[in-house]
Amino acid sequence: MKNILVALSLFVGMFVHADEGMWFLMFLDRLNQRDMEKMGLQLTSEEIYSINNSSLKDAIVQFNGGCTAELVSSEGLVLTNHHCGYSAIAELSTPENDYLTNGFWAGNKQEEMKPNSLFVRFFVRMDDVSKRILGVLNDEMTEKERNEAIKAETAKIEEENSEGGKYVVSVRSFFQGNEYYYFVYQDYTDVRLVGTPPASVGKFGGDTDNWEWPRHTGDFSMFRVYADANGDPAEYSTENVPLKPKHHLPVNIKGFEKDDFAMILGYPGRTNRWLPAGGIDQNVKFAYPAWVEASKKAMDVLKKYMDKDDGVRLNYISKYAGVANYWKNRQGMIDALTKFETAASKAKNEGRFDKWANKKKNAAYTDVIKDINDYYALTNDKARHDNYLRMVFRGSKLATVSRGLGRVLSKYSDDESIIDQANNSVEDFLMTSDLDLEKEMLIEMLALYTQKADYTLPHSIDYYSNELNMPLEDYLKAVFELSIFTSEKRLKAFLAIPNKELLENDPLMQLSNKLIEHYFSSDSKIEEAEGKYERAYRLLVDGMRKSGLSPVIYPDANSTLRLTYGKVSSLPKDPRNDAKENYYTTLKGTVKKFVKDDPEFDLPQGLIDLYDAKDFGQYADDDGYMPVNFLTNNDITGGNSGSPVLNGNGELIGLAFDGNIEAMAGDVIFDDKLQKTINVDIRYVLFLIDKYAGAKHIVDEMTVIK
Repeated sequence: MKNILVALSLFVGMFVHADEGMWFLMFLDRLNQRDMEKMGLQLTSEEIYSINNSSLKDAIVQFNGGCTAELVSSEGLVLTNHHCGYSAIAELSTPENDYLTNGFWAGNKQEEMKPNSLFVRFFVRMDDVSKRILGVLNDEMTEKERNEAIKAETAKIEEENSEGGKYVVSVRSFFQGNEYYYFVYQDYTDVRLVGTPPASVGKFGGDTDNWEWPRHTGDFSMFRVYADANGDPAEYSTENVPLKPKHHLPVNIKGFEKDDFAMILGYPGRTNRWLPAGGIDQNVKFAYPAWVEASKKAMDVLKKYMDKDDGVRLNYISKYAGVANYWKNRQGMIDALTKFETAASKAKNEGRFDKWANKKKNAAYTDVIKDINDYYALTNDKARHDNYLRMVFRGSKLATVSRGLGRVLSKYSDDESIIDQANNSVEDFLMTSDLDLEKEMLIEMLALYTQKADYTLPHSIDYYSNELNMPLEDYLKAVFELSIFTSEKRLKAFLAIPNKELLENDPLMQLSNKLIEHYFSSDSKIEEAEGKYERAYRLLVDGMRKSGLSPVIYPDANSTLRLTYGKVSSLPKDPRNDAKENYYTTLKGTVKKFVKDDPEFDLPQGLIDLYDAKDFGQYADDDGYMPVNFLTNNDITGGNSGSPVLNGNGELIGLAFDGNIEAMAGDVIFDDKLQKTINVDIRYVLFLIDKYAGAKHIVDEMTVIK
C-alpha cells in the first residue's frame, strides 16, 4: 500500500497534459477522475473499472495477443480493426473464395467461420505486489540473482491467483523494475469471423496512406466469441453458443464535434518514454537504419513472388503487411526523433540528473549516467548487427527452421508415436511456404547481413565466404540441394523413415542453429556492461521520479490494459481534405482518391454507387456528408489498434487504428501539439455493414444510440 501512495503522490505532484499518458484503471478515481469530468466524462470510475460489478473494462478484450477489440452486442459480437483480423481473414481465404479481397458477411451464425488459431483475452482484475516482490530482493544481489528471485516469486503469485488454471495470470514490471503488479485474465479460443469489408475498403490507401492524414480507411472487421452452455471458455464445438458478456458497448451514431471528450481503452504494446539519450541515439543511428534497409529488401522479395501467384499472395500477404508497417514506422521514428532532437534534449536533462546524483545524500545514483553511456558506447555496433540478423529471421522461414519444423522432426526421430504431429507440421510448412521464395529470401537477406552488419559473423558463413573464398550464394545453393527442408520429396521420405543422424547433419538445420546461436551469443564485456546497465536504468527511473526531473510520470506501455483520454482534435487546415474542419474526412474525399484497379486506391463499384446516390441512410452527419475517419489527441501506440473510442457516456464513436506521421516518435516522446490518433468513425462502419454489405441483421444486434 505504501508503494501505491508514493506513486500517487508523485503522479499528483507532477501532473501533465490530459492527452498524454496511458493510465491504470485501478487508479482512475484518485488520479484522473476529476480531470476527466472537467473534460466531459459522465461516468464514475466504478463504471469504468469494477471488480465486483459489470463495467467498461468487461467489454474490452485483447485480440489475438497483439491488438485490442470490444464487445458490441449481448451475443458476443466483437469489433476490431481490419488489419488486426487480417491474418485470420487471409487464413480462411483461398483463390476460389478470396474473402480478403472480396469481403465476407455471414448471413447467420451457422455461416460464421473459425480460423485455426485466434483468441480473445478478458481482463478480470489487477493488484499491486511491489512490496512482496521487492521484499525478496536486496542490494547485494547481482542482476542475475535479482532476476532469478523475481522469477521465483512471480511464479508463486501467478499460481496463487490462477484458481487451478481457470485464469491466466501475469506479473509485470513497471517503472523499470521499481514496481510490480499482477493481472488476471480469462481466454476464449472459439472466435469466429462474422464479417469483413473488402481489402479495397479495409486497407484503402495501403502503404502510401499509412501513418498519414487525411485518411479514408474503413479499417474494421467483426468476429464473435463462443462459449460453452455455462458461458465458460471451450474449444471449438458446434455445441458452443455465443458468449453473453458482462458488458457490451452501446454504439452512438449521433456524431460529435471538435473538442468533445474522447477516451480510449486498450492494450498499448510498448513505449519507451523513459529511454535514456544513449538509447535514442543508438536506435536512430545504428539499429533503426538497419531495420529499415533489411525490411525493404524482404518486401522486395515477397512482392516479386506474391505478384506472380494468388496462392502465394494469400499465404504471405499478412507477413508483407507487417514488414511494410514496421519499415515505414522505423523510418518515421528516425525522421521524427532527429527532427525533434530528442536525444539532445534527453541528454541535457540527464546532465541535470547527474548533478543531483552527485550530491552526498544521493550517493546511490552517482554512477548511473556513466554506466548507461558506457553500455551504449559498447553495444552500438552490435545493435546494428542484431537488427540485420533479426530481419533475416523475420524474413526467412528457412533461417529459423531448426526452432520450428526441425525441432518437431527431431522429437519425431526419437519418438515415432508422434507421427501425426510430425505429419501435420510438415503439411502446414509445405502449404504455407513457397520454397522458391524462401530460398531467394534467405540468399538476399544473408547477403545484405554479411555486407552491412560490420560485426563478427557466424563461423559457418565466415568460413565459406572468407577461408574457402566461396560466394555466399553458391554456398547456400549447395545447402538447398542437400537439405530435406527445401524439398517436399525429401521431407516426406524423412517422415517415412526418420533418421536422427541425417537430421543433425542436415546443412540447413546446422546453418539455422548457428545463426540463432550467434544472435544470442555475447561476451564477458557485454554481459558485465548489461548487468551495470540494468541496475543503472532502474536507478535512473527511480531517481528521476524522486528528484522530480522527469517530464514523464506514468509507466511505459507493456501490453496491459490502459486508459487514455483527450478530445476530438483538429490539425491545421489542409487543402487535401474536403472537410470544413481538418479533424474528420468524408466519403467524398474517399471517392476523390479512387483510382480504378490501383492496388491501394481502388474502390468497389457498389460503394461508389451509394456515394453517387447520396444513399447514406441514418449514418450521415447532420450536415449531410458521410463521415469516414476522425482525429483525437489521445496517447496511443501499437497494440491500441482496434481500441474503442468512447464519448463521455461510454458509448462507442469510433475505432483507433493509426497515428499521423508526427506520432511516429510516440514510443519515445509525446508531442501534444501535432501528435494525433486516427480513428474510423463508427457511422462509417455501420454504413458499410448495413448499406454497402446488406448485413443489417448485424447492426440490429447492436445497441444503437440515435
